[in-house]
Amino acid sequence: MQKTASSSTLGPDGLNIAESFFKPIQNASPPPPISRNTKISVIGVGNVGMAIAQTILTQGLVDEIALLDVNANKLRGEMLDLQHAAAFLPRTKISASVDYSCTVGSDLVIVTAGARQIAGESRLNLLQRNLALFSKMVPPLAKGSPDCILLIVSNPVDVLTYVAWKLSGFPSNRVIGSGTNLDSSRFRFLIADHLDLNAQDVQAYIVGEHGDSSVALWSSISVGGVPILSFLERQQIVYEKHMLEKIHKEVVEGAYEVIGLKGYTSWAIGYSVASLARSILRDQRSIHPVSVLAKGFYGIEGGEPFLSLPAQLGRSGVLGVTNIHLTEEETEKLRESAKTILEVQSQLGV
Repeated sequence: MQKTASSSTLGPDGLNIAESFFKPIQNASPPPPISRNTKISVIGVGNVGMAIAQTILTQGLVDEIALLDVNANKLRGEMLDLQHAAAFLPRTKISASVDYSCTVGSDLVIVTAGARQIAGESRLNLLQRNLALFSKMVPPLAKGSPDCILLIVSNPVDVLTYVAWKLSGFPSNRVIGSGTNLDSSRFRFLIADHLDLNAQDVQAYIVGEHGDSSVALWSSISVGGVPILSFLERQQIVYEKHMLEKIHKEVVEGAYEVIGLKGYTSWAIGYSVASLARSILRDQRSIHPVSVLAKGFYGIEGGEPFLSLPAQLGRSGVLGVTNIHLTEEETEKLRESAKTILEVQSQLGV
């Protein structure tokens, strides 16, 4: 049955409201054909990869999950450990191999493989240790699953998402980085903690680099649909900018603190990536701050930087980027974040 336009989708001049609310990403492709069974491959069975796999399994998102790693013994051990929990989980086929053939036919390929970030190390310092790995890894993944969506989690995620895009030959809407989706969750938690309410009632985004140059969009924060900063101003409630900056600093340093305390991050990124997988595979069209090709958005011109923007995700990957109003200061900081990433990308020669 053909879908017809309604007053909820068209403005007074026939303008499609949805099309004006979201701006399409460049070099996009249509959604891949829908298969009867859905399959996810997780590349790398370290702490992050297994937290993602375990969370996806418990949420019953797919029919099949494949694990790929170079460590055969650990790989088989992790597979068996998950298989032994079959009686407590939604029915899912679990396989594992050191060979790329196990990933063939994936709908979503989640890449977590890479050198582990150590305490005090900048995410950007990880780049050279991961670049050679991606050059060997991405082409066979793309060849085995030519219609898949690539979701990059390895750090530094923005630059490695750009690398994966170049190496895969995929259209830009089908290569996504986990970006600041988790940073934004930390941001929402800290705001909710200050206001003593549920983090799910807070809408707030961290955008830009997943790292030190990230940008907190204070102007767009809302609680229960109420813009928080304008509310404080109307009620003549005094707030100090250094308090806001302190919260943002806690967000940026959150991962470093966890790594310093337990040696790695795992559970939060597991839930974060599972939420992205759900939005993509179930075509939920939810908005997540993820790393996308940012050229042409918010005045970002020159080069092809990948950085986090609030993007609508569905079965074809990135459906569009939300046209959020930014203040002049936020826009300038976002452009500076793009420059930071471009400086690194320009040295790669990919």
